[in-house]
Amino acid sequence: MYNPKSLKAEEFIDHQEILDTLEYADKNKDNVEVIDAILEKARLRKGLTHREASVLLACDIPEKIQELYALAEQIKKDFYGNRIVIFAPLYLSNYCVNGCLYCPYHMKNKHIARKKLTQEEVRQEVIALQDMGHKRLAIEAGEDPVNNPIEYILECINTIYSIKHKNGAIRRVNVNIAATTVENYRKLKEAGIGTYILFQETYHKESYEHLHPTGPKHNYCYHTEAMDRAMEGGIDDVGLGVLFGLELYRYEFAGLLMHAEHLEAVHGVGPHTISVPRVKHADDIDPDEFDNGIDDETFAKICACIRVAVPYTGMIISTRENQTVREKVLHLGVSQISGGSRTSVGGYTEEERPHDTEQFDVSDNRTLDEVVRWLMEMGYIPSFCTACYREGRTGDRFMSLCKSGQIQNCCHPNALMTLKEYLMDYAAPETKAIGEALILKELENIPKEKVKEIAKDHLEKIEQGIRDFRF
Repeated sequence: MYNPKSLKAEEFIDHQEILDTLEYADKNKDNVEVIDAILEKARLRKGLTHREASVLLACDIPEKIQELYALAEQIKKDFYGNRIVIFAPLYLSNYCVNGCLYCPYHMKNKHIARKKLTQEEVRQEVIALQDMGHKRLAIEAGEDPVNNPIEYILECINTIYSIKHKNGAIRRVNVNIAATTVENYRKLKEAGIGTYILFQETYHKESYEHLHPTGPKHNYCYHTEAMDRAMEGGIDDVGLGVLFGLELYRYEFAGLLMHAEHLEAVHGVGPHTISVPRVKHADDIDPDEFDNGIDDETFAKICACIRVAVPYTGMIISTRENQTVREKVLHLGVSQISGGSRTSVGGYTEEERPHDTEQFDVSDNRTLDEVVRWLMEMGYIPSFCTACYREGRTGDRFMSLCKSGQIQNCCHPNALMTLKEYLMDYAAPETKAIGEALILKELENIPKEKVKEIAKDHLEKIEQGIRDFRF
């Protein structure tokens, strides 16, 4: 029986509740009165239940979809302004003991080149990322207790934080590794990680077990309950996600929101981020083998529905998606994107992209500078800020500021400062010119009194161009 406060996966992700939700959505997808009531509730910026959001996802009335899209864009602006947070993935090791059918790192793939970074190689990868201008990383590693034990991950985190190259420094390390124990989550917290990210892949238990036939990841409940253990271990920022294309997308959407509701009900804090990856081609993996793929318009609709349902969460889209798709969903609620990404182990120090060891084919191959310039040309502020993490504004402290709308008082000035820092240290001349103009325009729109109130000690440095300031 569905119980969002239960700690048992099969109760807070209840199969029958999802089926009942999909039935309810089908019955009401053309009910204008019900849809209008849901949209009106969404305008309050307090979020929607999984059932209400599922009705919007099922709705195919063109005018209502446009209302949804406009509302999603406005809610994103209300909570996050025009900032887009920038990050990059860093793959540490592709050794893995699991048999996941959708990932080229699966144990039976004998022709993929296996690699694990040494600490010196980690250092070289980080320097390459710093020389691009990155400040925030998401580290990735396959599940292998021999090759990738928690001690190796902790050593890599320590190495990453220790590297100061020229003006570069990685200020936040998010971690995307396999479900683990409370004790290990405590160790990650002590190592100073940002967000712990774990994709559910699919919330459909039967499909999950089929897609993970061997290895520790086969255990659906252990995997699904990982966020509760992470929070018990002291990690208060966690990131959810499903791999769209493995199962029917409306089932996954309902399960994803039920998971968010569970975290809010039990821990008082919903997901810090939600990612929306789609199955992509990779070595030994053909996405056409999975018959639940979704088109770009459906994908955009999912993003808009997540934004209005969980208005406070950060939404992430990676270089799995091409420039056109990324541009569309930026307007529908996405607040974080990767740039200049390599999804192979050791990929940043390679001149050519080593496709044979990529976890998935990258669809947006632009450099970080090209991505930054593209964002600014659309009026967005690329943000490299990590101040919330470093100042302890995480978990319920971040959420209280976000839900009240006050987080912009911190984030907007900080975004401008870190953009200025990027322009000074890394940007190409054209990018720098566009960025300088954007910063001046943004500063003109901030009342002087408000800037003094929210950033007293930074005001002079903002206006002087932070010549000697490294935020």
